[in-house]
Amino acid sequence: MSDPVNHPQHYTSHPSGVECITITEHMGFNLGNALKYIWRADLKGNSLQDLEKAAWYVQREISLRKKTEEREAYGGTV
Repeated sequence: MSDPVNHPQHYTSHPSGVECITITEHMGFNLGNALKYIWRADLKGNSLQDLEKAAWYVQREISLRKKTEEREAYGGTV
């Protein structure tokens, strides 16, 4: 029986048998979300949309890290 709140079918049907949250809870928000969308892309209806969401989170993480590098390079004034 599926539990749509705690364990929806697309959360628990990965071929590895591992639930995505087991991995992503050890990552930062953006990278964890990107992995979540990649992990479950073929387990839901619109895999292309999920891959685009994953790319969005990766790009957001890249932007944040670049800003952090700039701040550190300028002594925290940027």
